[in-house]
Amino acid sequence: MYIFKTTSEKNVKGKVKKVFNDIKKTRKITKIPNFWKSLAHNPDNLERTWNSLKQIMKKGALDPVTKELIYVAVSITNNCEYCIRSHTAAAKKKGATDKMIKEMIEVAGLANQNNKLVAGYQVEVDKIYK
Repeated sequence: MYIFKTTSEKNVKGKVKKVFNDIKKTRKITKIPNFWKSLAHNPDNLERTWNSLKQIMKKGALDPVTKELIYVAVSITNNCEYCIRSHTAAAKKKGATDKMIKEMIEVAGLANQNNKLVAGYQVEVDKIYK
């Protein structure tokens, strides 16, 4: 259940309308996702978050599919259902296969398990890794 109602697309203007239009154009969608409608309560944060996402998630040294899979892995670790679902859909839209997503989930699970073991045992970092 949400804490604040999402902003209605029909009633937006100014900076929020500009960002919403850019989201629709960039993502090739017709409806603004709830995440962005929630951030619209603070237009400056909405704009900053959207601009950061566009900058960071674009093709760079890592391709967009890899970036989306990393985003999903971190979202799994942080237990963010919304982000898991939305970025899994984005990864698929950019070319990720079910096999890739399943393998990424296995890697994320293994990393989380082993991280907890290392933290619990307080394993000293080997000199070769420093």
